[in-house]
This record gives sequence, structure tokens and C-alpha cells, in this order.
Amino acid sequence: MNKTIGYCAGLLVVGVAYLLFWPVPIDPVAWYAPKNNGYVGDFKENTRLQALKFVDLNGESGPEDAAVAPDGSIFLPTHSGKILRINIAEGSVATFANPGGRVLGMEFSDAGELYAADAYRGLLKISSDGIVTVLANTTSDGSSIRFANDLDVDRDGTIYFSDASTKFGAEANGGTLPASLRDLMEHGPHGRILKYDPRAKQTTTVLEGLSFANGVALSRDGSYLLIAETGTYRVLKHWLAGPKIGQTETLLENLPGFPDNINGNPDGTFWMGLVSPRSPVVDLVSSSPLLRKIILRLPAAIRPKPQRYGFAMRFEGDGKLLEVLQDPAGNYALVTGGIDSGDGRVLITSLTETRLGYLEKP
Repeated sequence: MNKTIGYCAGLLVVGVAYLLFWPVPIDPVAWYAPKNNGYVGDFKENTRLQALKFVDLNGESGPEDAAVAPDGSIFLPTHSGKILRINIAEGSVATFANPGGRVLGMEFSDAGELYAADAYRGLLKISSDGIVTVLANTTSDGSSIRFANDLDVDRDGTIYFSDASTKFGAEANGGTLPASLRDLMEHGPHGRILKYDPRAKQTTTVLEGLSFANGVALSRDGSYLLIAETGTYRVLKHWLAGPKIGQTETLLENLPGFPDNINGNPDGTFWMGLVSPRSPVVDLVSSSPLLRKIILRLPAAIRPKPQRYGFAMRFEGDGKLLEVLQDPAGNYALVTGGIDSGDGRVLITSLTETRLGYLEKP
């Protein structure tokens, strides 16, 4: 009996020591998450996303963003690294290009050129015949771009894009999901917004010190840039022109989920996805670096995980909420954003789904 007790006590000591002292790749920063009000008020639960129609991706998955070409064709990235070209009316799905990395964001310029933010390779340009050119994988001062995430293209060809984490690179940390989870659990100021000047071929920093910089979208006149700061559940508005040039404001805050991509619409409004509801556990331990380390030492099976819940929202540049689309059942979940296709449809993208969702406007 004494040997059994001693053995159990020894296991307990080892277990406690492991949870307290085993090395982890994060150095958490204490912060205080705002109280989560949940799906109330403007975010009141509904089932509007359950009206989605779908295009099967022929075995591919993870359509995190979509870009609509001048001819109406839809281009979207996948987990395998391939970029697909889709025509919903014709029901066609074909491989367009394979950049060899993990594209997360794509946009066409006004000139019809396709640009992509690749989490592994940096900022890319993809020609009409699928040839990939790396425009930037470092900044002009030599800093590596480790997690290119989303982008938008100004009328003059200037490209603004997010580098989600300068510490937890997507490829170096086993992929975009594990890298993002590490960055969010650390809550360090590793995210930034970069600008690529196509004339000078230089990449410079616009804004830094962000907690997982994610979606970016320009206003129609190019006077400001919206930024989804996933780690703080908010959207920032950074002024690029006018009397407030260089200033950054909080446009939306204390969102009920993790904001992801932002896409501008022809009418000047914006679509954004909340990829998952906030985690009560993660919010609870936000002020305790030790508890966040302990969570990372737990077996992966019992750590907090993204909840399957569909959520997309449309809002104006002043923060006024116009539409909220939800699927509480999570039939189409981990929604990253919405894109106005220009033909009466709103495309709904996802972190993991094997289909592209879309809504037909009334």
C-alpha cells in the first residue's frame, strides 16, 4: 500500500512539474479580455446562413478567400496550395495555378491583375496563365514576411497586406492554424500591416504592434484602411489620407467572435467573417500568462478548439452594422468572410469547408 501511495505521489509531482515548467514555444503577455456579451442586440442569433447554396470543390478544402475576375470567374485558394477557378453559372471547377504555398487572401486590381497573400511565400502576383511571381518575402529593411494573410489593392496599384505574426511564421510552426493559435495564446504585438509600392518595388511598414493582424480592406476612395485585429476582437481604421492621415481608430470592438477577412463591396460597405465564437476559457485566462502556458502543455485533444458556428457581417465604414448572417448549427462553419460577386450573389468563404458557399440576393 505504501509503495502504491508513493508511486501515485511521484506521478502527481511529475505531472504538476510538467504542467508548470515544461518548455512551450510561447511567452504569454497578460491582457484583460473585454466581457463577452455574446449573440445579443445587433448580433442576435439567426439562421440566415442556412439558406446557403454550394459549389463542391472536387476534393479540395479551405476556401479562405475569393476574388472575382473582370469576366465574373471566381478564384479561390485551398489547403492543398492550389488556386481554383470557378464559374457558378456553368458549374465548372478547375485548377488555375499552384503557387506551392498556402494562399490566404486574393484580390484583383482595377487593371485585372491577380495578387495573393501567401502565408508561406509572401506577396505574389499571378498571371492570367497561372505563372507565379514573388513580389515580396521580406520588407525593404530586410525583415522576413512570415505570415502574409490578407490584402487589398489601391487604384494606383499600391498593395496593402497583413503579416499576421512576425514571431510565429505559418510554415515554421506547422501550418496556418497551429501558428495562429500560438500567436493568439501569446497575445504578443507581432502583427503588422505592410505596403508594397509596385513602382519602387519596395515593401515598407504602415502599422505594427498588432495582435494577429488579419483581414485588410481599403475604402473606395483609398482614404483609409480597415484591419481585423483578431487577438483583440476588434476592427481598426487606419487613415491613409486627409486630416487624420497616419492616425488609427477603433471602429468595432468587443466582437462576439474572432474576426478574419474583410472585403470591400461596390457600394462602399464591407463584409467580414467571424471564424469562431470566442472561447470562455481563453478569455478567462487572458490575464494569466502561467495558465495560458499550462493550456498549451495539455494534450491537444483537450485544449480549447474553434467552435463550429457560421457568422458573417456587413457594415459601413463608420462602423454601422447592416447585416448579420448566422448558422448556429455550424452546417457551414469557420466562416472567414463574404465577397460580393457582382452578379447578385454573396460568396461565403471558410477555413475548412470542402464547398464554397453563396447566397443569392433577393
